[in-house]
Amino acid sequence: MANYRGYLIDLDGTVYQGKIQIPAARRFIARLQAHEIPFLFVTNNTTKKPAEVVANLAVNHDIHVQESNVYTAGMATAEYMKDDAHKRKLPLTANVIGEPDLKSLISLAGFDVFSSQPAYVVAALDYDLTYEKVAQAALAIQNGARFIGTNADTLIPTERGKLPGAGSIIDLLRYATQVDPILIGKPNDLIIKNAIKLLQLSTDQVVMVGDNYQTDIKAGIKAGIDTLLVYTGVSHPDEVHQEDIQPTHEIESFDDWKI
Repeated sequence: MANYRGYLIDLDGTVYQGKIQIPAARRFIARLQAHEIPFLFVTNNTTKKPAEVVANLAVNHDIHVQESNVYTAGMATAEYMKDDAHKRKLPLTANVIGEPDLKSLISLAGFDVFSSQPAYVVAALDYDLTYEKVAQAALAIQNGARFIGTNADTLIPTERGKLPGAGSIIDLLRYATQVDPILIGKPNDLIIKNAIKLLQLSTDQVVMVGDNYQTDIKAGIKAGIDTLLVYTGVSHPDEVHQEDIQPTHEIESFDDWKI
C-alpha cells in the first residue's frame, strides 16, 4: 500500500450508513490517529455543522475527532459565494433550499438568506422540500440569480436504504429552468483543493477515500490525487470496472488497508 501523509475521507456510505456503524471504518480512523496521520472528513453532507458531525461520530459511531477534522460542502459553498460576490460586485443576497445549518453557514458569510430578490440561488438537500420552495428558486434563477448546487449526490446511503440526495433536487431545478448550476461539492474538485490546502500538503501526499465513484473518486481524479474506493456504500465493482479511469486503489473493507 502507498504511504500517504494525509487522507481526505468521505462520511456517508464510507464511515457509516446513517446510524448503522461500519466497525472497520472506526478501526481505520483509530489507526490514522495512532500514527498521527492528518485527515479531513470531506463530506457533501450540508445538513450539519462541523460540531454536529463531530457529535454524531462520537455518539453514534464511537469515532472521536475534532471540528478541525471536518470540511463540508456547506462550508465550501459559503466560501465560494463570498469570493464570487466580491469578484462580481454582487449583493450578498441568497435564496437557499437546504437545512437550517446550511442557511446558518451562508448567513455567517454575510448573506441575507431571506431576500425576495436574491443574487444567488443555492440548492442542497432539504428534508422539508415543498413545491413553493422550488417555485421561488426557479423564478429567481429565471430572473438572473446565479444557480449554485452544493453537490451532485443522487442517492444517500442510510439505514433505510439509498434515499434521494441533493443532486436530485438540483436536477429538478436544472430541468425546470434549463440553467446548469455551479457545483461546489464532489465531484467538483474545488472542495478537494480547499481541503488539501487545509492539510498543508501537496497533491502527491494525499489520497481521497470514498464509497462513491461518481462523486468521491471523480473529485479526487479531477484534483489530480490518488483515490481509494471502499465498497461499503453506493458503488459496486461491476459498475466501476466499466469506467475509463479506475481508482488508484480498491478495497472491500478498511481492514484490508495498511497505513
